[in-house]
Amino acid sequence: MEIISENKCFGGVQGVYRHASSATGTEMTFGLFLPEAEGPSPVLWYLSGLTCTHENAMTKAGAQAYAAKHGLALVFPDTSPRGEGVADDEAFDLGQGAGFYVDATEAPWSPHFKMETYILDDLSDLLFSEFSLDRERQAITGHSMGGHGAITLAAKSGRFRSVSAFSPICNPTQSDWGRKQFEAYLGSVEAGQAHDASLIIGDLAAPMLIDTGTNDQFKDLLRTGALVNAMQHRSTPAQVRMQDGYDHSYFFVATFMGDHVAFHAEHLNA
Repeated sequence: MEIISENKCFGGVQGVYRHASSATGTEMTFGLFLPEAEGPSPVLWYLSGLTCTHENAMTKAGAQAYAAKHGLALVFPDTSPRGEGVADDEAFDLGQGAGFYVDATEAPWSPHFKMETYILDDLSDLLFSEFSLDRERQAITGHSMGGHGAITLAAKSGRFRSVSAFSPICNPTQSDWGRKQFEAYLGSVEAGQAHDASLIIGDLAAPMLIDTGTNDQFKDLLRTGALVNAMQHRSTPAQVRMQDGYDHSYFFVATFMGDHVAFHAEHLNA
């Protein structure tokens, strides 16, 4: 593992690191905020959206101040493999920067686009072996494509004590943000059903918080209503808040980041 940078931040350290990933077969970069703490810190994962790298939320979301207050570590993974020899597409919503947090099975994506395995296994193993983090206390959040990833990876793994999302893609098998990617990465929309939050929400036992803006310019692609309908019979606490006048930007994310970190801290520090 290579240290790219480490900066003191709200009493802790905001680092950026690079490592060779066995899952993607590439070099991967991630950000990690470690609070000032004596023992292993609980961990909040943040999965970013389309076109983003590890850096967007790390610099724009304002999460470190809240994480330091509650004693949480923050992990900011990249959204896809990158580099020479890695498949890509001219469209912003496919290829590099658009991994959709699935393991691709189809050419030309399958050699490197293994983002589900990267998050749940490869990067996790590195983090808990190299840093003072508590594997038993993990939570996850994300924005847009990353909100989709947060909900689906939590449902599939069962390892996160709490889940939240900002403007998540909620029903990708019925959206142009999903159908296109599932056909490319997995071979069919039907194969994407195992990665559709609205279809697998019953597998998620953790409490959940979702915020989406009423002025979100991508609301037709997000299909929030489908997830709300699917959650009607959940016994686990879940809250979906439509925030008046907010859009899809990081101004929106930063506005409600304090609520989300506090929500996770309540469950991680219980």
